[in-house]
Order: sequence, then structure tokens, then C-alpha cells
Amino acid sequence: MDEESDPVGQAAESLDDLWPPFAAVPPRRGRAPKPQRAVRDSALSRDEIVRTAVALADAEGAEAINMRRIAKELRVGTMSLYWHVGSKEHLLDLMLDAVDGEQAAAAPSGRWQDDLAQLARQERASLLRHRWKLDFMASRPSLGPNELLRVERSLACLDVLDIELRIALQILMTVTTYVTGSVLNELREIHVEQEQARAGLSKDDIEAAMVEWTASLRQSRLFPRLLRIFDEGIDPDAAETRYERFEFGLGCVLDGIASQLPS
Repeated sequence: MDEESDPVGQAAESLDDLWPPFAAVPPRRGRAPKPQRAVRDSALSRDEIVRTAVALADAEGAEAINMRRIAKELRVGTMSLYWHVGSKEHLLDLMLDAVDGEQAAAAPSGRWQDDLAQLARQERASLLRHRWKLDFMASRPSLGPNELLRVERSLACLDVLDIELRIALQILMTVTTYVTGSVLNELREIHVEQEQARAGLSKDDIEAAMVEWTASLRQSRLFPRLLRIFDEGIDPDAAETRYERFEFGLGCVLDGIASQLPS
């Protein structure tokens, strides 16, 4: 898709001067600091570098975000990257903002719970698609142009409530916190599955180990309620119920918020 037919790309370009002053990304009118040995490669672009870095991180995790590795994927010298990104921190900010820009937002419908639910689902999908995001969220706040647009659109969904801005922000933070925590739990479950697969454990091996463990729990007589979960055949970490569990929790969060609003 070329730049003229990509309204999201055009919006990102027009907002490129709006990075906060403490971000690693310099304003578009300036340039990032570059090592003296940097060599310009006219075939490269900043967007191509960011796309390559995101694809690498998606495939191999946060540890793959390495300037040398990205240069190898692009078949250029490492120093050529510094004409477009000033540092690894600069690149990380660009990557986080790029994936934030993937989330298309519909105009507010007037049904704030439906609108926030849709935004929550989009954020969950983004975090599961780009799992490396969670490795950086605690250490570098994402405040690039696309994230600012996401916050603006989220606040617009709450205009219909006519509430204090402070309360609107608390609502958004509550929903965001739920989504992040829910995805962290899902990734824990996925990690356990992957570890079991790497260990070569079959379904029968896992079930046999669970039977032995359950017998030990039963013998202790300390966990009557917990044992009911196993006796009724409930798997709280079942992959096929992850979306259902997310939706249940999201509904509880939104209903709880609604109950706290001024009448």
C-alpha cells in the first residue's frame, strides 16, 4: 500500500512532531544523533526498518530487537540504520507507536460500554500478536502519536456520559489494567503449553501426572473446594476458553464501572 492510499500512515506522518520531549524519538524536523561512521543507504527508509524490527520481535521475541540483527535482515550495514533511527531506544519507541497505529477505531456509537469493549478487544489482540510489547510497557511509556490518538478516541467514547475528565481517565485506566492483566495470564498459560511441548510431554503424560498430583492433594485433606475443580473436569487454563474468560471479566469490569457512575 502506498503512502497516498494509507490514511493511517498519513496521519502518523502529520503527527510526527508531537512526540513528548522526553521520548527517544526526536521531532521530525530534527534528526536523531548519529555515529560519525554512519553511512547513508538511499534504499532504506525509517518505516522499512521499523516494519522489519516488528516482524523480528513478533517471530523471536524482545531479544531479537538488535541493530546488527535488523541490519542483517535488511542486508545493509549496521551503521546505515543510524541515518534513520538514532539508537535502539529510538527504534523501540517507533516500534511501539507503529503497533499502536494498527488499531482502527470506529466513531463513537453513543453506547460507551460497547465502544470500550471493542477497544479492549483490539488491545488484547494487539498484545497477543505483539507479545514483546509487554516486555517494555513497564519501563517505557508509549506516548507516540498513534497512542495519543488511541487515548483521544477512547475519551471520545465517554463524552456521552458527561462526566469529569478525572473520572473518564480512571475508567480508561481500569479497562487498560484489566486487559493487560488478562493478557499476562494468557501468556503464562501459553508459556506452560510451550514448555510442555519442548519437554516432549504427551497429553497422556500430562494427564497421568495430574492424576498423581490430585491424589496427593486428596490425601492431604486440605483442598476440598480445589479438588471439586478436578472432579468436575474443569480446566481453568483451557486454551479454548480464553476468549470466553476474557469476555466474562470484561463484562464484569464494565458493569462495575457503570454501577459507580453518577446517576
